[in-house]
Amino acid sequence: MSERCAALTDPVLYSFRRCPYAMRARLALVAGGTRCELREVKLSAKPAAMLEASPKGTVPVLVQPDGEVIDQSIDIMRRTLARRDPEGWLARDDAGLVAANDGPFKHDLDRYKYPERHGVDALAHRESGLAFLRELDARLAGQGQLCGPARGLADAAIVPFVRQFAQVDQVWFDGLPLVHLQAWLAGHLGSELFAAIMLRVPPWSPGEPPVAFGV
Repeated sequence: MSERCAALTDPVLYSFRRCPYAMRARLALVAGGTRCELREVKLSAKPAAMLEASPKGTVPVLVQPDGEVIDQSIDIMRRTLARRDPEGWLARDDAGLVAANDGPFKHDLDRYKYPERHGVDALAHRESGLAFLRELDARLAGQGQLCGPARGLADAAIVPFVRQFAQVDQVWFDGLPLVHLQAWLAGHLGSELFAAIMLRVPPWSPGEPPVAFGV
């Protein structure tokens, strides 16, 4: 680990504003009141410091003041909230549901959004992904959030991916008979928390003044 990383006083978060994995990490950091230095990444020109910390080269990457690197978004969420969790998000986690989002649903989402890249039928994967959305809608019908009446880790972990799915064809999505899911998504996207994690900052370069995040 470089001397720069070893000398940190706040964690450093390498992030990309529109990446759903990075979004959910930022949601947990803000919800947990964790101050960090935000470094927005240009994906076509990833900074050497990020690749030194995490050679896999994907965001988010959280570098702790002691040099520890956490480079899986769900780990960032759970580790952050294990330190401080004022809303009790960890009590409203569902590892199986998050795994279904990160596995089969994300598989369908990628192929629905980028069919040319994968050489597949977009509508077939849209229909497959819709099965997961129907499951979410049924859960939300009776309780408002995915694990009860209040938002929790499962909601924050999944909502950025539903947002991305909806944006592929917003008119089609808005016309679906999934009123509970649509209200849930709109509520999260319209929240102060979501606004706080979607600030626009220029891509980071070494030597630039730090951008404080989570405060």
